[in-house]
This record gives sequence, C-alpha cells and structure tokens, in this order.
Amino acid sequence: MATRDRPQLLRRAVASVFAQEHVHPIEVVLVYDGTPIDELEDLERGPHTLRAVNNTRTAGLAGARNTGILEASAPLIAFCDDDDEWKPGKLAAQLPLFEDPGVVLTATGIEIHSAGGTHERLSPATVELDDLLRSRITELHPSSFVIRAEALKTGFGLVDEELPASYGEDYDLLLRAAKFGRVAAVPEAHTIIHWDRTSYFSEKWQGIVDGLSYLLAKHPEFTRSGEGQARIEGQIAFAHGALGDRPQARSWARRAIGHDARQPRAYLAMLVGMGFVSGERVVSALNKRGRGM
Repeated sequence: MATRDRPQLLRRAVASVFAQEHVHPIEVVLVYDGTPIDELEDLERGPHTLRAVNNTRTAGLAGARNTGILEASAPLIAFCDDDDEWKPGKLAAQLPLFEDPGVVLTATGIEIHSAGGTHERLSPATVELDDLLRSRITELHPSSFVIRAEALKTGFGLVDEELPASYGEDYDLLLRAAKFGRVAAVPEAHTIIHWDRTSYFSEKWQGIVDGLSYLLAKHPEFTRSGEGQARIEGQIAFAHGALGDRPQARSWARRAIGHDARQPRAYLAMLVGMGFVSGERVVSALNKRGRGM
C-alpha cells in the first residue's frame, strides 16, 4: 500500500484489509512516499502483520508500489490505494481464482462512492488482451488487484517506473499481464473506490498527455484496435484541450476520429479547447456519475 499525506484515509484502508474474513494471516507493507513513517500502532492487527518502509526507488506511485512488491514475502501480492477500501469478503471470494495455474492477475468488481452517490460496476469474469486494447475496462481497478508475486518479480515485470507521472501504470500492468498469462475477476463489487475527493491526477493534464502517449508507443498492439487507439487519442486530445493547446487538441482529435468517428472524447476535446467548457467541469460531471474520462 503506497501512501502520502493521507493518515486518516490510510487507517480506513488498512482497517478494511485487517477485517478480511476467512483469510489470514495477511502481511501489510506500507510504503511512505516522501513523508515520515507512521507504524499505525493504534490499529488492532489481530493475526496480521504490518511493516512500514520508505520508498527506496523512483519517487511517485510506481516506485512506491515496486518498493512494496520487493519487500513483500507472500506468494500473492495485492494492491489497495490508501483512499480505497476492501469489503470483508473480498479476498475469500477472489483467491480461489488462483486454483487455475494460468491465472497471473485477478480483480473484482467495484463500488464507486462519488459526489453523485454510489455506483456499482460489475467486472467481466475473464479478460483477454484484445478486450483491454479496445477498452480500459475501468471496473478492473488496481485497488482490487491480486497478482502472483513470481509473475511480478520474474515474469511480466514490476510496475513501469519510466511511465511519465506514473499515469496509467495500472493499465500498463494489465496489458502486460494479459500478454503473459490469464486475467480473471470476481464480477461482484468487493472493492470500494472513493471518488468523493480530489485525486492526485486531477488537473495534471500534461502528465496525462505524456503518460498516454508513452503507452501508445510502448504497446504497438493498439494498432489492432481502431476503437482502442481512438479512445486513447481522444483522451490525449481532451488533455491538450484542457491545457489550452488548441492545435494539439485538434490534431489528436482528428487522429481519434480517423480511427473511430464515434469517439466522444475527440469532440469533447474540441469543445474544451475552444473554451466552451472546462476540462475540470467535464471530469467532475462524469465522476459524479461514476464515470471517468
């Protein structure tokens, strides 16, 4: 669990891990990224253990995740963002998926809590690479991931620390996992995702541009899916529009429409770039509905 400056939210997240039913012991590794270590000694651990360490790798989410992965001793490694929660039956429902030796990464459906209320998003039970090229499948949220440690450490690899601003690190991980083995999920919403507060990525439009451009170049398989290419190109166009860079917003929007004339992000990008509506307002409206850009 990577964390930075969220002591109360972190306690809620860790408590939800300690509250897992029928699964113990669990080792929690907290990785503090640029902030002082807090051992959370006020939390009741039960049969579980907790260790707190500093991020010893690249500053940011990717380096912090990798520090935790390399510190962890168990054969299965789970992620949970420090502002999210697990429901009590999450791991008990999810771990049987690893009885299939070909499965390298598992997830669950999610329950999004936003300013607009609670939104349940059920995940598909199985996911292929072509599915992920076509769609990010946002129901597969990193706070629900459980991954074989061996696959991370010697298989498809650690979180990519070269990814600009760590933006899309979870998507990159999913793509690489799907190339290496099988991705499976429990469709029911066992993971709570909180969108009722500002994300570290909100309004960091240049990081979005750089991160998504990097992913397009890193995964040439996107050329197999015009719909998938258009989706990412539309997101890049939208971010350029939010930055006020109209020429780049138009250029990327044209690329997106060329691959998929129905891509809505491309048209939104032009509206944002021309100043008819702000990028923040569009994203806020989507988040209230349990959706993202």
